[in-house]
Amino acid sequence: MKKLKVITLGCSKNSVDTEHLLAALPSDAFCVSDEGHLDYLLYNTCGFIGDAKEESIQAVLEGAQAKQRGEVGKLIVFGCLSQRYASELPGLIPEVDAWFGARDLAPLVRYLGAEPGRFVARRQEKRRGYAYLKISEGCDRRCSYCAIPHIRGAHRSVPIEKIVEEARALAAKGVKELLLIAQDTTYYGLDLYGRRRLADVLRALSEIPEIEWIRIHYSYPEGFPEDVLREMADNPKVCRYMDIPLQHISDRVLSCMHRNVDSAWTRALIDRLRRDVPGVVLRTTLIVGHPGEGEKEFQELLDFVKEARFERLGAFKYSEEEGTWGAAHLKDEVSEEEKQRRYDALMTLQQDISADFNASRVGSVCHVLVDAVMDGKLIARSEFESPEVDGEIIVSCPEGTDLGSMLGRFVDVRITEALDYDLLGVLI
Repeated sequence: MKKLKVITLGCSKNSVDTEHLLAALPSDAFCVSDEGHLDYLLYNTCGFIGDAKEESIQAVLEGAQAKQRGEVGKLIVFGCLSQRYASELPGLIPEVDAWFGARDLAPLVRYLGAEPGRFVARRQEKRRGYAYLKISEGCDRRCSYCAIPHIRGAHRSVPIEKIVEEARALAAKGVKELLLIAQDTTYYGLDLYGRRRLADVLRALSEIPEIEWIRIHYSYPEGFPEDVLREMADNPKVCRYMDIPLQHISDRVLSCMHRNVDSAWTRALIDRLRRDVPGVVLRTTLIVGHPGEGEKEFQELLDFVKEARFERLGAFKYSEEEGTWGAAHLKDEVSEEEKQRRYDALMTLQQDISADFNASRVGSVCHVLVDAVMDGKLIARSEFESPEVDGEIIVSCPEGTDLGSMLGRFVDVRITEALDYDLLGVLI
């Protein structure tokens, strides 16, 4: 038995790749372990933005030190960072025995001495009721700030039948919620079928009896498919939750970003989402400090957030990424101090909006999925919270409740108190 450990950095798409990798390794030949000497230590890295790259490099350097201490046999790095800097990294960290890119899962499996198969099976190390389901890979967009097309390649949809096969395998292991992910979920199907078919994916997954929730992430605003809205409104298994990264509202900044939409389009889309899917919760991400964003454009962004009142919002400070159109053609004129000021102002505004939304839910009854047990309480989510990025519902239970038996199950909870991002509740 070979002992190995995989440390996954970055987004949920990397987590899916790691689970495919572990499932491809025969259980009678490989043992996943945190203890003792490791035959293989693997890092699945992120190379998207500056902070993520630094985190990945620091982690690999820590692995190199562990190898020098004799705690690790072979050190292997794969994923986005090694895809992006394939020629530079080997000379910088010679302790690494092998480098593989984000598109090299099959060669990596062969390097470890196994056959890769079709990458349908998944091995989840933690017991939980949800799983990410990658429906496509790569991206055909050319946003000026983004290196993903360079790292992950062109958009490639996974055939519907393979998506359903993977989902059925997950459901058989107790998964009840599927989180659909891609670089751009609403683009799904154009390359394989000549048209957008995300709604068809939603319908096909809804036919799996064990699956109760389907959640959509990473939906691009341009060309948003109308039939997805109908599915969200009419299909009880599709969560009334939409993650739609808008990045900005200023026409000037959107043009610099190459987003292919303007402020009028963006506002009309939000109005359509609110109208056609009553009660929908919207999550978005925004970028502050992008080239073209002066004080006027930033104030326009703040006013838009006040107007749209997104229930969930995250933000990034612009970082110039080599290999992107923006790095080659746009000047990064906003200082880091000013970017931080704008970020803080935006998130302070959003904190109040989030608190108001949470306060409106006090007294309501929520159907929630239990993700964890901690300090004698259940950590759960409703259809309006996505794992890892949104707040949680912390549930108190009567004394003597078998908390462990509820992990990965649905229960009903009455909301009793609202915090800025989390909710408190009691088990019904």
